[in-house]
Amino acid sequence: MKKWPLFLTALLGAAVLVASGLRAADSKMKSTKPTAPKDALECRPGEISACGLPSNVVIDMSKARVQHTDAEWQKLLTPRQYQVARQQGTEPPFENEFWDNHADGVYFSVCSETPLFDSRDKFDSGTGWPSFTKPIEKALVGETTDTSYGMTRVEVHSNVDGAHLGHVFDDGPRPTGLRYCINSASLRFMPRAAYDAWVAKNSAAAKK
Repeated sequence: MKKWPLFLTALLGAAVLVASGLRAADSKMKSTKPTAPKDALECRPGEISACGLPSNVVIDMSKARVQHTDAEWQKLLTPRQYQVARQQGTEPPFENEFWDNHADGVYFSVCSETPLFDSRDKFDSGTGWPSFTKPIEKALVGETTDTSYGMTRVEVHSNVDGAHLGHVFDDGPRPTGLRYCINSASLRFMPRAAYDAWVAKNSAAAKK
């Protein structure tokens, strides 16, 4: 990803172009391991986890490049996608599309043409949700302190379209030590070959 800074400009431009008809947030990490309920990595079956609880934060949409009315989002997304991505909900562990997906490729936001996580950074956290050590590009993933349910968590969302993704915790593996616990309902998977073609197409379009 050495050439990413050049591609990032093309990506953000492509997100606006692809989302035709749309009307055209980055705080520093302060990840705190929750005390109660337990974090998912420590939970036994049936126990409530920090990953499995909804969020209650205000996401700053003023800088989002992709925007829709609430009614429009409901038409564009499935009921579960809308509940998770637009209403900061969550999905059941081990009962979602990508928790056990081992295919090579890239995970996009379900709300726009924005690549967020690479399968090369995905790992089995044992939580029942897709887990990643880092986003493809940190500037695309915003963070907001979430103090709901009597704990302090770090909510993560797409900076391009404001979609709620999940939370990030500081109990992940090396090299980052982070665990991005993400809802499958907020993601769309693109196989590696299709992603490479997508990159080439949008990079060429950006040069014109």
